[in-house]
Amino acid sequence: MSNTEHGRNQPPFLQLNPADPLIVATRELKPGEDLGIGVKPVETINRGHKMATQPIADGAPVRKLGQVIGVATKAIAPGQHIHTHNVEFRASTADHAIGSGRTNMPILPDDKAATFLGIVRPDGTVATRNYIGVLTTVNCSATVARQVSDWFRMHPEELAPYPNVDGVVALTHKDGCAGGAESEGTKLLRRTIGGYAKHANFGAVVMIGLGCESNQLPRLVTEEGLQAGQRIQTLVMQEVGGTRKTIEAAVARIRELLPVVNNVKRARVPAKHIILGMQCGGSDGFSAITANPALGVAADLLVQNGGTAILSETPEIYGAEHMLLSRAVSNEVGEKLIDLLKWWEGYAAENHGSLDNNPSPGNKAGGLTTILEKSLGAAAKGGRSDLVDVYRYAEPVTKRGFVFMDTPGYDPVSATGQVAGGANMITFTTGRGSCFGCKPSPSLKLATNTPMYKRMSEDMDINCGEILDGGASVEEMGERIFKLILETASGKRSKSEDLGYGEDEFAPWHLGATF
Repeated sequence: MSNTEHGRNQPPFLQLNPADPLIVATRELKPGEDLGIGVKPVETINRGHKMATQPIADGAPVRKLGQVIGVATKAIAPGQHIHTHNVEFRASTADHAIGSGRTNMPILPDDKAATFLGIVRPDGTVATRNYIGVLTTVNCSATVARQVSDWFRMHPEELAPYPNVDGVVALTHKDGCAGGAESEGTKLLRRTIGGYAKHANFGAVVMIGLGCESNQLPRLVTEEGLQAGQRIQTLVMQEVGGTRKTIEAAVARIRELLPVVNNVKRARVPAKHIILGMQCGGSDGFSAITANPALGVAADLLVQNGGTAILSETPEIYGAEHMLLSRAVSNEVGEKLIDLLKWWEGYAAENHGSLDNNPSPGNKAGGLTTILEKSLGAAAKGGRSDLVDVYRYAEPVTKRGFVFMDTPGYDPVSATGQVAGGANMITFTTGRGSCFGCKPSPSLKLATNTPMYKRMSEDMDINCGEILDGGASVEEMGERIFKLILETASGKRSKSEDLGYGEDEFAPWHLGATF
């Protein structure tokens, strides 16, 4: 591909840190090609992949962005491809100096902060969308919930008189029984469903149980502090009389709820009411260079305007945790994060795995070699703001600022935890082209490179590949992302919403054995 197709100012490679013994190709580099740096490729180097510019000895650390991403398993000569065939993962030795790099960035007062058009709920929380949710306690009630939402999808005339209602959403899952009512897995599921039931983006919810499951509906309502009433309604299939009668009852209740939920109006509110969940998936060799640092700029802008930015995917900060620990506001916050990483090391070993099982085959095809390299990009989404707290999966996020939530690296599971914790917006960076949505919260997709953006423009909201092409700086792209976050929170539809994503992507974290 020519330089014009990639951007007139784009060089054929990037050297990200003067101390790096490597470069990253921005297009395919051919054997023998003169790059003007005194080193020629000795083999084809695909775009997004790494080429050695200095000799790297067998057993020596390999650095990118000045950080160790692995250890050479054989001697690597200048011009050779650096990847999984000659570099391997070693356990993280990152420095854990808590609070050594705090930035203390000032927070703007409300009268100076950015604003958006939000929906203010009676309890003071602010929504970016206004859905009616159909939630399930167990997989056995999933078909009923789906048929309830399908009814309104197939009969748009039922929703037409209620333009302020964004839709009826069924969020189903595969769990809820055969795990024990007191198990960690069931407790986690209750917390997740409870978080969605209380979510500001739901004007009302109908919760449907079977009746004999481990995850009993009355206990879920009680333990999660849900107030059964007009906003939260419950149905138990075995009590109502089975499948057809429960569907009819749920549809009837939603018909009664529609005029109530429709009775809202957007009002201008400060950006402090945005709780942003940040994800990256289908990452490539450009994630750490374009979309992730640009999202980090947007996250800092949100925090400076009083809002909340949630970084997650604990296995995907492994090896880069020092970038977060140095900004922790206290030893207590830093130790929380360290404890999570220790748990994940044990969890991986217990399940006969390794944290280096992530990156995925697609990540590796895009140029990422180890989890340490992937983590450098993932952590960049966190910007430079101080880390004010660390939360468990699906735990309510109560502090404003930059926070961390413990989740797996698998995006649907991770984003589900963030939304359960209160995230009313999701941003998702991708290099390979992940397709995703996360109802009831709108999700923005940020492409790391222009060729993928052009192929998948119907799915992508912003092309951060312009940074590589010379069309924008990281800071300019971050400001553009922040502006789109405000517009989307105000009601502008995202690409994933237009494509109908967001129901099947509800994926609570399954912990423990199924009996």
